[in-house]
Amino acid sequence: MINSVKNFTDQTNFTNALKVTVAAVLPVVLFGYLDLFDIGFRIAIGAILTYPSDIPSNLKHKINGILVAILIIVGSAILVNVTYPFPWIFYPFLAFILFFLSMISVYGHRATMISFSGLLSVCLAFGHLNTGLDILINAGYMLAGGLFYLIVSLTFYRIRPYRYVELQIAECIKLTSKYLKLRGKLWDADASRGEIIEKQLYLQVELNTIHENLREILIRNRSNSGSSNQNRKMLIVFDSLLEILELALSTSFDHSKLHEKFSAFPKALATYQNLAYNLASTLKKLSKSLQDKTKYVSKHHLFQDLEALEKGILEYEKELGKEEASEGVLMLSNMRDYAERQIEKIKVVERAFTLATNPQDLKGIEKDLEKFLSPLYYPWSTLKENLSFSSTIFRHSLRLTITILLGFIIGKLLPFQNVYWILLTIVVIMRPGYGLTKQRSYERIFGTILGGIIAFGIISFVHNSFAISSFAIMAMLLGFTFTQTNYKVGATFVTMYVVFIYGMLTPNVNEVIQYRILDTVVGALLAFTANYFLWPSWEFLNVRMFLEKSIKANRDYIKEISVFYNQKGEVTTSYKLARKQAFIEIGNLMTSFQRMTQEPKSKQKHMPQVYKLVELNHTLVSSSASLGTYIQTHQTSKASEAFNVVVETVLKNLDNAMEVLHSDGENLLLNTIQKADLEVRFTELKNIRAKELRDNTKDENDFQLKMKEAQLVIEQLIWLTNLSESILKATRKLKIII
Repeated sequence: MINSVKNFTDQTNFTNALKVTVAAVLPVVLFGYLDLFDIGFRIAIGAILTYPSDIPSNLKHKINGILVAILIIVGSAILVNVTYPFPWIFYPFLAFILFFLSMISVYGHRATMISFSGLLSVCLAFGHLNTGLDILINAGYMLAGGLFYLIVSLTFYRIRPYRYVELQIAECIKLTSKYLKLRGKLWDADASRGEIIEKQLYLQVELNTIHENLREILIRNRSNSGSSNQNRKMLIVFDSLLEILELALSTSFDHSKLHEKFSAFPKALATYQNLAYNLASTLKKLSKSLQDKTKYVSKHHLFQDLEALEKGILEYEKELGKEEASEGVLMLSNMRDYAERQIEKIKVVERAFTLATNPQDLKGIEKDLEKFLSPLYYPWSTLKENLSFSSTIFRHSLRLTITILLGFIIGKLLPFQNVYWILLTIVVIMRPGYGLTKQRSYERIFGTILGGIIAFGIISFVHNSFAISSFAIMAMLLGFTFTQTNYKVGATFVTMYVVFIYGMLTPNVNEVIQYRILDTVVGALLAFTANYFLWPSWEFLNVRMFLEKSIKANRDYIKEISVFYNQKGEVTTSYKLARKQAFIEIGNLMTSFQRMTQEPKSKQKHMPQVYKLVELNHTLVSSSASLGTYIQTHQTSKASEAFNVVVETVLKNLDNAMEVLHSDGENLLLNTIQKADLEVRFTELKNIRAKELRDNTKDENDFQLKMKEAQLVIEQLIWLTNLSESILKATRKLKIII
C-alpha cells in the first residue's frame, strides 16, 4: 500500500498536478485570509490557465513557452472585455480570435497547448465581464497568477531537475522490456502471432512518443548548458535502448519452422525462451530501480543463461551427430548470437546505473545530435500553407470556431446560468478526429454526472468549511493528475472540485450541479455533432498520406543501408536519421489506423487492406533493420553489382507504390526487372559470397557453416524484394477500391 502511494505521488502527472494546485491554492488561501478572496481567485485562474503550456522541454523553451502563453491569456481576456459592449465589432473579433488561436496549433505540440490556454481564457472571460479600469485590474491579477505559476514551476524544476528525465527513461526501459517480453511469447507453441504483432505495433507508437520527448530534453539540454554527468548517463542509456529496440526489430525467426525442427528437442527452445524472458525481466527491474530511486542489484545472471543455451546447442549436436544437426545448430547459433548482443547492450545500461560515467563513453553517440531534433522555427509560411480545406488543422479550427459561436448564441438565447461552461466543454472535448471527440464527450458527461452526485452527497453531510475546502483541494489535485491518463476519472474529480467551490460560495448548490450537468451535455452534444457534420476529418481520407510517408521512410532507410554497405566506414548520421524516421512513420501509420477503429462503422473503409499495409510496412522496417545490423556487425567486402541491382529493385517497387498512392497507377508495372533476372542476381550473390569465404576460410566445416549464414542474409534480400512487391500490390488494390 505504501509503495503504491509512493509510486503514484512520484509520477510526472502527479508532480504537474501538484504544481498547478500549489500555484492556484496558495493565492486563494493567502488572500482569503486577508478577506480578499476575489483577488486570490482571479490570480488562481491565471495560474490554472497558464498550466497547460508547461510541457516537458529544456529550461529556456519552458520559460519562453509559459511567457508567451501568459501574454496570449491576458491579451485575449482584455480584448474580449473591451469589444464585448460593441456587438458589430465583438462577433467578428470573437470569430477571428477563436480561429487564429486554433490555427497556431500547426506549429507543433507546444503551440497546441498555448492555443488551448488561449481558448480557455476567451471562454472564461464570459464568466465575469468587466468594464473600464476593472478590465486592466483583472488582467493584472491573471498576469500575476501566470507569473506565480512560472515561479512555482521553476522551483519544482530546481528541486528535482532530472526527475522528469529519469521517469521518462524508466518508462522507456519498461516499454522496451514489454517489447522483448512479447518477443519471448512468440516462442510459445500456440502463440497468436497476429495478436502479438498488433501489440508490438501499439508499443511502437508509445515508444516513439517517449523517444521524441527524451531527444528534446537530453539533446537540447546538452546543447544549451553543456554535458553534466547525469545528462551523459541518461544519453548513454537512451542510445543503448534505441539499439536494443533496433536489434529486436532486426532479428526475426521463423517460429513455426523452428518448433517443427526441434519438436523432438523442446528443451533447446525452452532454454532460449527462458533467456528471452530474463532479458525482459532485467530491463523491467532496471526500470523499477530508477523509478523508485533505489540501488540497482542485478537479479538475473544473463551470462549463465547464455552458457545454458550454448550447452543445450552442444547437447543437441552431440545427440544428433554433427552432420545431421548442422542446420539446427546454425539456427540455434543465430539465436544465441542475437541474445549475446542484447546482453552486451543491457550490460551497458546496467553499468550506467552502477558506475560513474566517463565522457569517453559518449564517443560516437554525441556526433550531430542536434540533427535528431525537430526544428524549432515558426515561419508565417507554415500558417499560410495550412489555410485550405486540405489541412486537418484548418478544418478543425473552422469547426471549433463555428461550434463555440453557436454555443455562445444558444447560451444567450436560452436561460442557461453559465454560458462559459458550454464553451469550456466544447474547447476541452472537441478534437480534430471524430473518434477522440466521441470518446471524450462520453467520458466528460459520465464524469460530470458522477462527480456531481458524489460531491452533492458529501456536501449534504459535511457542512464544515475547512473540511469542504480540503476536499476541494484534493479533488483538484486528483483531477489534474488523472486528466492526461484517464479523462473519465479526471472529469469526475474536476466536477467535484467545482461543486465544492460553489458549495462554499452559494447555498443553491443543487442548481449549480443541475446547470453544470446541463451545460456539459449541451457542449458535448454540440462538439460531437459538429465533428460529424462540419467538414469531418475521417481517417480513411488521411491514411493514404500516412501510408506514403511510411513507405518513403522505409525506402530512405533501405537506401542508407545500401550506401553504408557500399562505402563502409562508421555508421553515418544520415543512416541514423533515416532509421529514426522509419520507426516514427510506422508508429504514425499505426496511430492513424487506431483512430480509424474509433470511427463509425460506415467510415471504417478498407480496414483489412489498410491493416495489411501496416503489417507489411512494419515487417519491412524489421527486415531492413536486420540487413543493416548484419552489415554493421560483420566484416563485408565490396558490394557487388548484383547486390545493388537487388536493392534498386526494392527501391523501385517502393517508388512505384508511392506513385500509385497519388496517381491512377494503371500504367505502372509491378516489376521493373524480370523475376528470372532477379533469381540470377541472387545466385550471383551467393557465388560471390562463396568465393569470399573460400578465400578466407581454410577449414571446410567452418566454410560450410559460414555459407549457410551467408545464405540467410541473401534470403533477407529476397524477403525485402518480396515485401516491396507485396506493398506495391497492396497499394494498387487499395487504390482500386478507393
